[in-house]
Amino acid sequence: MYYRSLSKAGYNVEWVMSGDDAYAMVTSKTYDLLLLDIMLPESPGTEILAKLRSPEQDMIPNTRVVILTNFDQDDSTRAEIEKLVDGYLIKADITPRKLLAIIASMQKVGPSAPQSQE
Repeated sequence: MYYRSLSKAGYNVEWVMSGDDAYAMVTSKTYDLLLLDIMLPESPGTEILAKLRSPEQDMIPNTRVVILTNFDQDDSTRAEIEKLVDGYLIKADITPRKLLAIIASMQKVGPSAPQSQE
């Protein structure tokens, strides 16, 4: 549903199903935005995120990262994730139209504090 909406809105969208494929793809070329689900086969999104944006090295400094999840996090885990991302969205609360608006607003502003959408 998000793929179709983003494509129709004119975004160049690449999509993979597994954490391992996502990591390989993101480290092989530059992306403007990474929409990352926490629950992925092979490697969870949190593991991928930790590899990409560790305290020692940000492997994707020019890529904005938005977590999309329905997985309930405790407050401390969510706070740790939010330190590493530009947005944290609950899929049940985000329609494709809302996602497009959030992405558009991210393009209009420079680097900022992580955005949360609940």
